[in-house]
Amino acid sequence: MDKEFINAKIKTNVYHIKSDSNVSLHKHQKFDEVFYCIRGNGFGVLETEEKELSVGEVFVVKENTLHALRSDDEMWVASFLIPVVD
Repeated sequence: MDKEFINAKIKTNVYHIKSDSNVSLHKHQKFDEVFYCIRGNGFGVLETEEKELSVGEVFVVKENTLHALRSDDEMWVASFLIPVVD
């Protein structure tokens, strides 16, 4: 396993999900995604269920899984795209 390759492929971001945000269901090939709620409340959305998120909680999405985020008020999350290593 090449540690430097993995480090170079990890992508981070911070998202502000407002009540009027429309995050469509989508999926990532060759990446798992981890969301960490840093402020507010909302939901991690899968095709058939939702996971309630509040500060300090994590929502993990496996590769090729349709997912989105939503909030009735607002939520801030840190996102980490992590490459799937064969």
